[in-house]
Amino acid sequence: MKKYLRGLAIVGAVTVAVAACGSPPAEDSAAGGANKDFKACMVSDSGGFDDKSFNQTSYAGLQAAVKSKGITEVKAESKSDNDYPTNMTAMVTAKCNVIVSVGFKLEDATDKAAKANPDIKFAIVDSAPVQPITNVKPLGFNTAQASFQAGYLAAAMSTTGKVGTYGGIKIPPVTIFMDGFAEGVRYYNTQKSKSVQVLGWDDAKQSGLFTGDFEDKAKGQNTAQNLITQGADIIFPVAGPAGLGGLQAAKASNGKVNAIWVDTDGCESAAEFCSVLISSVKKGMDVAVQNAIESVVDNKFDNSQFIGTLENGGTALAPFHEFDSKVPAELKTELDQIKADIISGKITIASKAQPKAS
Repeated sequence: MKKYLRGLAIVGAVTVAVAACGSPPAEDSAAGGANKDFKACMVSDSGGFDDKSFNQTSYAGLQAAVKSKGITEVKAESKSDNDYPTNMTAMVTAKCNVIVSVGFKLEDATDKAAKANPDIKFAIVDSAPVQPITNVKPLGFNTAQASFQAGYLAAAMSTTGKVGTYGGIKIPPVTIFMDGFAEGVRYYNTQKSKSVQVLGWDDAKQSGLFTGDFEDKAKGQNTAQNLITQGADIIFPVAGPAGLGGLQAAKASNGKVNAIWVDTDGCESAAEFCSVLISSVKKGMDVAVQNAIESVVDNKFDNSQFIGTLENGGTALAPFHEFDSKVPAELKTELDQIKADIISGKITIASKAQPKAS
């Protein structure tokens, strides 16, 4: 028997539970809500819904739509990549009206389910079909833009002249952050005639450090410690829960090493590490997911690709929180100007991982 769900539940007045091995879910008859018969469903990647990053932010969008529209929620949490087809089938079996898959790794399972079930609407975070599918809404994010700001910030705040980054798995939604970060450091060096080094990623060669998954915090901590040993005093982990290991390494340095988080404002999602977080590269998956679900409820769904940018708020550099007084006013002004220059096109970002409108 394959155990494929850590949790399948309805938030609010409705609850859905899964019995053994893909049995159909049973609904609580004491349901309430304006659109209680409408089911909005989500399948996580292997990082799980409590990753304080990618999946958790996407899930917040589902929760917001449930609250806003009075609909029913069903979610399937994947423990490994092998669970994606099974979990997608479970959502189809649950008669979902819209299914949101969280992540590039669910691309194949989503495409197959969408083509086999044209009456169900789908949305996928960080992926787009090679050829548009009528009932699939791609949700992409140009996080290279805010990561460019983060690289500039890290270079400016470093005292050792070395900053480090590592990823979970080498896929475009990860390397796009690392590319932007490296380009931002390089821009700082050009502007200030400095030579800050980026450890852990060579964007020209597209090679660097990866833990091999998004789950293993110990690997993440060891990888970050490797960068710290080489002299990096600011760490930029792009690895979901494995990235939390990097924050643990930074916190264990007793003030010598700090970090910049990804996907969500780390001071909100991982508050225990706020003391070492200079900022975060935010990715507006919550708003994009909410909008996609609500478009189905309101019969306004379309399959055009959404791309989150600095201009539309789909990506952004988070507040500095405990570092606000430590970030010089001049640097804050420079970061604002970089944002404006990226939006205007004065600064162009080279990363090939940037999403392109379909």
